Amino acid sequence: MSKTVNIIGQPLNRTDGRAKTHGTARYAAEHPVAGVTYGFLVTSTIPSGRVSGFDDAAARQVPGVIQILTHENIMRLPQETRAGKVSPPIRRVLSLLQDDAVHYNNQPVALVVADTFEHAREAAARLLVNYERQDAVLDFASAKQSTHPPEKVLTEDADTQRGDYQAGMEAANTRVDAIYTTPVENHNPLEPHATIAAWDGDQLTLYDSTQYIMGVRNTVAETLGMPKESVHVLCPYVGGGFGCKGSVWSHVVLAAMAARQLGRPVKLVLDRNQMFGPVGARPVTEQRMALGATADGSLTASRHDVIAHTSMIEDWIEPSALVTRMMYQCANQETTHRLARMHLGTPTFMRAPGEASGSFVQESAMDELAYALQIDPLELRLRNYADADPGKQLPWSSKSLRQCYEIGAARFGWAQRPPQPRSMRQGDTLVGWGMATATYPTNRSPAAATARIMADGSAIVASATQDLGTGTYTVMTQVAADALGLAVEQVTFQLGDSSFPVAPVSGGSTTVASVAPAVQAATRAARLKLIGIALADEASCLYGATSDEIDVDAGWLYLRSDPARRVAMADVVARNGAPIEAQADAAPGDATKKFSMHSFGAVFVEVHVDAALGEIRVPRIVGAYGVGKLINRKTGHSQLMGGIVWGLGLALLEHTIIDQRNGRAVNGNLAEYHVPVNADIGAIDIVVVDEDDPHVNPLGAKGIGEIGITGVGAAIANAVYHATGKRVRDLPITLDKLL
Repeated sequence: MSKTVNIIGQPLNRTDGRAKTHGTARYAAEHPVAGVTYGFLVTSTIPSGRVSGFDDAAARQVPGVIQILTHENIMRLPQETRAGKVSPPIRRVLSLLQDDAVHYNNQPVALVVADTFEHAREAAARLLVNYERQDAVLDFASAKQSTHPPEKVLTEDADTQRGDYQAGMEAANTRVDAIYTTPVENHNPLEPHATIAAWDGDQLTLYDSTQYIMGVRNTVAETLGMPKESVHVLCPYVGGGFGCKGSVWSHVVLAAMAARQLGRPVKLVLDRNQMFGPVGARPVTEQRMALGATADGSLTASRHDVIAHTSMIEDWIEPSALVTRMMYQCANQETTHRLARMHLGTPTFMRAPGEASGSFVQESAMDELAYALQIDPLELRLRNYADADPGKQLPWSSKSLRQCYEIGAARFGWAQRPPQPRSMRQGDTLVGWGMATATYPTNRSPAAATARIMADGSAIVASATQDLGTGTYTVMTQVAADALGLAVEQVTFQLGDSSFPVAPVSGGSTTVASVAPAVQAATRAARLKLIGIALADEASCLYGATSDEIDVDAGWLYLRSDPARRVAMADVVARNGAPIEAQADAAPGDATKKFSMHSFGAVFVEVHVDAALGEIRVPRIVGAYGVGKLINRKTGHSQLMGGIVWGLGLALLEHTIIDQRNGRAVNGNLAEYHVPVNADIGAIDIVVVDEDDPHVNPLGAKGIGEIGITGVGAAIANAVYHATGKRVRDLPITLDKLL
């Protein structure tokens, strides 16, 4: 009996693709709930002060208005939870209308509930809010005059030191010391934040667009002072998140509070402008990078100092210097992180938080050093290649960066690059080639899953994870089908329900690395149960054999030494009289104490710059990546491509402009907040090198949702310098900075 092809790694179409293309996939605001009412947030128009009162006469004239909730009449929360229980970095300090204080523009200050969305929106627009305005810090230059260190940067110390930085700098023949900046950037998923809250007695059901179902359950329950088991969260589909939906924000709890107080379900959807402020953003950063090297290019010293803005109500740090700690071999290094308080909403995770902004700085500085040394930028990176993690002093679990450099450079044609800036031209167009290194840590968290083999031979597998559009439905189906010996069509993977076995946040590129091992363990346990039942059945042709003699393929159990002795899995289940079920947990062991775990890549970019106008085009990008084993080559390719496109947006387009008078985003919409569109994107060539990593998890799979954005910003900036001779250190690189 010949075994069918290995399902893992195959470029299968998305199992949820038909539901999405046929409109049957239900997102948070689309679930039918009987008697639902519609909420609309009223948000502050000042950045600092207090609400002194409301005039709701005009608002209450709108037909269908049911209630206007403010700090004067909303339900009181327990004192210890009224701002939201904070457990950084996932949880946030919330604005739940428990007092009259205003800490940032666009902060929720009231909630209007009506019979229709249109009535609620109209009444919200008519609600007059009176304020007592106070002085606000809205200028980063002023804010950074007073900074403080965060307690932690994710799980690491805010500052690090190894060797003697000053001595290393003194030993250098060539030095680079520059300041780079990145602006506020907003996530702007196609689906805005949305929640439906419905109570049945003391039981709360939430339909929420989230990257963390279990986090919603736990945070809402603790904030409202109720058992976690009394909160049921459903989220079968997410229309994009990119980090902003990884935390529970104020609107989720407010929807639950309003529904409780009114005794009716409440649907609350943020409008596009309300996505700017109360649900996080990538913060402003000012980063100083200093490098010293000998004449042959060997790094003798490096220093990376990060200042990022945070809100007045909470510390949240963009961990930009973490990438510097591990990337290149350098004996003498210092890194620091500092926070500057501003009257803006609390920042949050945004695709590759820290690595996206930090790699722009580090890889731009490496390019500057390469020019100062007159060494090819790729060669400089190879001369400082780290064969082990210099920060943690641990070996890599795997590292294929040399192969990425080699393959990427060959596919791009890097060897033909002339080193001098402004040396390549096509008519009136300046041509530049740049490159950078990409990296992202390999993260894993505990997860669990259940697997049931049904009487018809199909299987249902479940875990309380999320699919952000990244392909979770599909890759988990592949893992389950492979372990069970079933066709993909016979396996249904369920997610998006907090009643399923626990799963972690879908952030930090952790879902596949965390949930897939649990799915594999649960399905293998169910398969082993099935085999045990078949072997104990005297009527079975496999009776008397041992489990290690049995294999599974295409829905059949068979004796490996005599494949003709086989029985259909469906027949075993049918004779058992009930589905065969197993649950399993999977958690990281102590491998992180023995190995440093990262994905790596190399990005090569060509830019065309109009010599007269400074307009930048990117006709081609080559990315080569070592990311462990891809569970699905098609969805993996899609994730890497999406990250690269986002990197182009980071480099050339994205910038939330804050009005210095009132702290409001003046381009808080999809018309004026610019992101890449099809016309902006040229050819993207992606290659994934073969990489075997037995240490990261049982499948050897590394997360790929975020590594694609890293390095792209710097590669474009470096290519722009090669084309124009102008070094732009402040993102985004707009044409005015080249004129």
